[in-house]
Amino acid sequence: MMLLTLRAYLLLLSFETILAKRDFSTLYRRVRKYAVRSARSAFGADQACRALNMACTLYFKEVQCLQRSAALVCLSRQVGIPAMLVIGAQRLPFQAHAWAEIDGRVINDSESTVELYGVLDRL
Repeated sequence: MMLLTLRAYLLLLSFETILAKRDFSTLYRRVRKYAVRSARSAFGADQACRALNMACTLYFKEVQCLQRSAALVCLSRQVGIPAMLVIGAQRLPFQAHAWAEIDGRVINDSESTVELYGVLDRL
């Protein structure tokens, strides 16, 4: 589990660099092209979520939803889980949000997230 947490932390750092440059297109491309590992590992979605939550706790600053969700999707794909990054928005008041899903089920946020935000894209 410690290795998975370290992987999660490194993913958070890598997305931090991209977001610091306000380079959304690079983040978008990177997540879209991140392949699902063909051989599934012993880790499941619950372990990936726990590892990412631990990495967020240890992280040097507050982790925003896009960074957290992109890291979780990539971490899940590293262990053979076909997770999707979902980006959504609500109209009034305008607010954007990102979350991760597996088979259409939200894994790192409330299930009601899907009802609150209209889906803009799934990667």
